[in-house]
Amino acid sequence: MIPRLVLTTGEPAGIGPDLCLQVASQSLFCELVIAGDPDLLSRRAEELGLDIELVTWYPDSAKALPHSPGRLHVWPVAAAADTTSGHLSCVNADYVLKTLRAATEACLAGQFDAMVTAPINKASINQAGIPFSGHTEYIAGLTGGEPVMLLTAPGLRVALTTTHLPLTQVSQSITPERLKKTLRILHHDLVKRFSIPHPRILVAGLNPHAGESGYLGREEIEVIAPTLDVLRQEGLNLVGPLPADTLFLPPMLAEADAVLAMYHDQGLPVLKHLGFGRAVNITLGLPIIRTSVDHGTALELAGTGKADPGSLLAAIDAAIDLVRRSRH
Repeated sequence: MIPRLVLTTGEPAGIGPDLCLQVASQSLFCELVIAGDPDLLSRRAEELGLDIELVTWYPDSAKALPHSPGRLHVWPVAAAADTTSGHLSCVNADYVLKTLRAATEACLAGQFDAMVTAPINKASINQAGIPFSGHTEYIAGLTGGEPVMLLTAPGLRVALTTTHLPLTQVSQSITPERLKKTLRILHHDLVKRFSIPHPRILVAGLNPHAGESGYLGREEIEVIAPTLDVLRQEGLNLVGPLPADTLFLPPMLAEADAVLAMYHDQGLPVLKHLGFGRAVNITLGLPIIRTSVDHGTALELAGTGKADPGSLLAAIDAAIDLVRRSRH
């Protein structure tokens, strides 16, 4: 069976529309449907000098058809305002959220097997007066899921205990309840979605040297280590808490299926250094499959033809793989 994927265009002034058009020239083992503004895509294709046939897609399309290079199925979502490549306008914040809502609800309804998202600009949405902390949290709010952010690159998977929080709020947010929920979801989805029967997870400490026996912080002693002990009694294979500056060394990672970092910039710089442009953001803990790129909107590259579609192609491939595994 051919998987049917929905791809949102992301921030209209950024490289999201460019990437959607660039992947249209590729051979893909799926039906790819773009949730976005056909006029925006048409103008951007002209700007990029791409000859792409845009074909209107209707939600009642019963059978998924393989993607044809040079053609792009578009599920129309009208933008609120004309868009100039590279120039943000908070007027289009509602458009960005409409594409996300439409794609998410269609996945919940079974019209798509998975959704893939192009990058957005959080600040622009917040400037429009809409509280917004990120794709992950927004989609989870629509689906009722318990989101866990997992980024993957060749040879490495990194999940996050906390996501888009100021650093001053991280320590108080790492509670036994949050750790239990995050690790149970990570373990469950490594088994269910990645077909790893007995995943081994390395867990980072919060503080330098994992607290240095309490001299550099007590979160490891009072929260993290006792919580890991509880989860080990449930059968989870957990190693830690480990100093984050050494757990990413090759000998440690060689026998690990995933790493759990305590906060965003503890784990993701290592992963992006390893595989930027090939990394994929996967949201675990949802009733739907959602993948995304590992980069931002790159406003300076929009409309230039210099944007690299590698991460989006990797996100599409990851979504196809996750759909296949879910069918077994």
